[in-house]
Amino acid sequence: MEVILAKHAGFCFGVKRATHLAFDAADKGGDTYTLGPIIHSPQVVQRLEEMGVKSVEDVAEIKNGSTVIIRSHGVAAEELEAAVRADLAIVDATCPFVKKAQEHVATLSREGYDVVVVGDAVHPEVQGIVSYATGRVYVVSSGKDVERLPRMAKMGVVAQTTQSFEHLNEVVAACLARGGETRVYNTICDATAVRQEETKKLAGEVDCMIVIGGFNSANTRRLAQICRELLPRTHHIETAGQIDPAWFDGVQRVGVTAGASTPKWLIDEVTERISAIDRDKIG
Repeated sequence: MEVILAKHAGFCFGVKRATHLAFDAADKGGDTYTLGPIIHSPQVVQRLEEMGVKSVEDVAEIKNGSTVIIRSHGVAAEELEAAVRADLAIVDATCPFVKKAQEHVATLSREGYDVVVVGDAVHPEVQGIVSYATGRVYVVSSGKDVERLPRMAKMGVVAQTTQSFEHLNEVVAACLARGGETRVYNTICDATAVRQEETKKLAGEVDCMIVIGGFNSANTRRLAQICRELLPRTHHIETAGQIDPAWFDGVQRVGVTAGASTPKWLIDEVTERISAIDRDKIG
């Protein structure tokens, strides 16, 4: 059985940077916290917890004099301000692409634009981005959502960094159709598009797909969805222990990909487990 690993499976630049900052902070000791999970990987969060790094949801839960790590998805502007007021040592692990989206929203608001954010309203990245608006701001997930918005003389559009270009284009087209001045910032990270296109290609060449990543990871769930649309024999897992050997009955080629928050050691464990299953069947 041939196992084919996607070239860009696993950590993207922003996640790699965030985890390095988090583990470096953990190595220094002292009371260290993250505001929310550092990335959407329960296994990475657990490793940090084993090193003494606690994940909390509110600055008020952090002891004075502690270190707080800002997660890769960023946090709301008021949360960052609260950390500054509490005189905490701040390690800002916000993905630079997310930070840029936050800055664009602040600029658009300051210049009198109503802001439209393309994304998932309940995702922490989007909640953080929205908080940097000082005027009217709306979160939409489709062109149809735009049709329900009030008329705006000046619209500024930004996107959650893991959105697809097709999705952003759909919303922008709907905004333009409403008239008025429209300014668009493409804040999508290329890593998302690269992984999705690579996954589509791989899913069309194999008999079974394994997608590795946190069940709470939006970009991993999207990869799994893309695979299932092309190949129903797709399985989304977090760890090698969740693999069922029966998945590979009659399979000649297995494709493996992973979300942007999935560490290499988890990917390695999965590919080794698949190879071990193959060896057992041959034996």
